Amino acid sequence: MSNLERLRAAAKAAFVDRDIDAVDDYWAEDYIQHSLYAPAGREGFKEALRTLPADFAYTPARAFEDGDYAVLHGTYAGFGPAPLVAFDLMRMEDGKNAEHWDILVPVVEPTASGRSQTDGPADVEDLDRTGANKALVAEFAEKVLIGRDYSALADYISSEEYHQHNPEAADGLDGFGAAVAKWASEGKELVYRTVHHLVGQGNFVLTVSEGEFGVPVAYWDLWRLKDGKIVEHWDAIQPIPEATPHGNGVF
Repeated sequence: MSNLERLRAAAKAAFVDRDIDAVDDYWAEDYIQHSLYAPAGREGFKEALRTLPADFAYTPARAFEDGDYAVLHGTYAGFGPAPLVAFDLMRMEDGKNAEHWDILVPVVEPTASGRSQTDGPADVEDLDRTGANKALVAEFAEKVLIGRDYSALADYISSEEYHQHNPEAADGLDGFGAAVAKWASEGKELVYRTVHHLVGQGNFVLTVSEGEFGVPVAYWDLWRLKDGKIVEHWDAIQPIPEATPHGNGVF
């Protein structure tokens, strides 16, 4: 089984079958937790499972893997009146879930682009371009996101096709520019400081970054690439709390 197949099997056992005993088969004994929604370790994860609401459900949108890492993108339901958009990043070791990061934000409707926060292409393609696409996103993150050189946007993002899933930004480079200006007027400068994780497979690359958006935040950005340019973007932004349930931090 690939790491992604193992993660999917683990998720089914834990979240669909609610098999607490199966956690020992899929989660490492020294499991490291970074989620804001579960206590430390494997036992803390079991405790979180026991408290899941009866109507809990997960709807997958897309998934991919990169070496020891696997990424899931979808929505969780059952935690309140609206579903939550979720990104999960798992590090695998010896066939088990060894470390986990995530972010959950409410579904927003309607959105500026008319696209949902999870719809769009899901198939992993262009496997031969994985390295080039990761390198392009790394350069883009350093120069544009961290360096804030917006004059270079068209070097990395397609000026012909850029589908936007951030609920406050419309499609295209003009839509992104208008959103950045709006946020700045509200005192929410789009500031990226550090990219903590960059994982990708084929046409998808995920970056997990630390920065500010009025307050200190975690930025999770998923980029789809085609022919050497970024053509689609999904994201989630969440404030960084002063304390976590496990003391491991969110990154």
